[in-house]
Amino acid sequence: MHSQNNGISDTDAQYSPSHIRATWGGTGSVEDASRAFGFSRAKGYDLVRRGEFPCRVLRIGRSTRVVTASLLRVLDSGEPEYSNAHASRPLP
Repeated sequence: MHSQNNGISDTDAQYSPSHIRATWGGTGSVEDASRAFGFSRAKGYDLVRRGEFPCRVLRIGRSTRVVTASLLRVLDSGEPEYSNAHASRPLP
């Protein structure tokens, strides 16, 4: 069982923006990013497959990674940054 600190569990603190900034590199796993958003690993991979994961993802060979900076922007703003969003915006 996780200890409680001001109503925040250790698991919740592990996926807080401040902890992510301090401990993640340039990318993170889909599983960890999914937990930061509050949904399951399976739901996260389903959203990646549909191009609807709330932040930018990179496919590197057979691996899929979440861009940490994008994840933090989405957590801070609440506005999604879909990986294919740039394709729908007109170029300047």
